[in-house]
Amino acid sequence: MSLLKHLNWRYATKKFDSTKKLSAEQLDTLLAAVQLSPSSAGLQPYKVLVVTDPEIRAQLREAAHGQPQLTDASAVIVFAAETNLDEAYVTNYIDHIAATRGMDRSNLEVFEQNIKTNIDRMAEDQKIVWNHKQCYIALGVLLSAAAELGIDSCPMEGFAAGKFDEILGLKELGLATSVIAPVGFRADDDIFSNAIKVRRPAEELFIHI
Repeated sequence: MSLLKHLNWRYATKKFDSTKKLSAEQLDTLLAAVQLSPSSAGLQPYKVLVVTDPEIRAQLREAAHGQPQLTDASAVIVFAAETNLDEAYVTNYIDHIAATRGMDRSNLEVFEQNIKTNIDRMAEDQKIVWNHKQCYIALGVLLSAAAELGIDSCPMEGFAAGKFDEILGLKELGLATSVIAPVGFRADDDIFSNAIKVRRPAEELFIHI
């Protein structure tokens, strides 16, 4: 199928079939796509948690207003933003580029300084907001990749982020929950699965200049 056909097929799945699980290969492919997600300067200032533990997911469901996707999907993908984006983080990133590409690190000094300068200009709360935005780029890749793989997903913001941080122990890791997406397979009786997709008309959505 074409990408557009896949995107027309997907929807925010409200009811997952709890008996259907992603294979290890499907999950690995999905995560590989997320790993390739673009981000500003390539920093990827976040971590991606894959939650399958039933007890943890039951706690997350409670912190998400009892929404069943948290326990019925095959896994819950949690995007968590870094809360301490500093020069050391950038230094490690540049080291990684040099090692991966077999480059002389000195050739990356200008790029490194540009990133550090841009980060230094931001207040701490601005950095966290910026990191959360990067999470949403990765979320978009997840949703598109899942659709292409025939995997259902449901992007969600309806949860208590602070409770998620507590349940997952994220504060100690220097992370803060940004957005989540349960993934799995739709239930046959999900009434939304056959609903006609509703989007703004092209003439209202796009402005050509």
